[in-house]
Amino acid sequence: MPAYSIRISLSRLRLELFDGDKLVRTYPVALGKIATSTPRGDFTIVSKVPYPFSHPGGTLSPFGTLWMGLSKPHYGIHGTNNPASIGHYVSHGCIRMHNQDVNELGRLVPLGTPVRIRPN
Repeated sequence: MPAYSIRISLSRLRLELFDGDKLVRTYPVALGKIATSTPRGDFTIVSKVPYPFSHPGGTLSPFGTLWMGLSKPHYGIHGTNNPASIGHYVSHGCIRMHNQDVNELGRLVPLGTPVRIRPN
């Protein structure tokens, strides 16, 4: 069974998926703007909610097609209804991903997956 972990680089706007020590996938992300920066630290994925505040086939909420809540309340890794925001510091602290990327990541990582958010 894979021992997945996630590392998020604040300076590079990247989410990296590891299987043990092996880097298996890298995704571009959007992160928190200066006033609402993405928190640094070690967290875990504690929930997965498909289509948060929207429904399949309908208008997407700002959280896109999947919300993966972190152990830090009110923060998560999620999709977006604004794909042009990826690669920028624009969120209220969450980690935004393209919907196809967050869906792929959500299929791979189980609840309890470690998430490390670091400056670089």
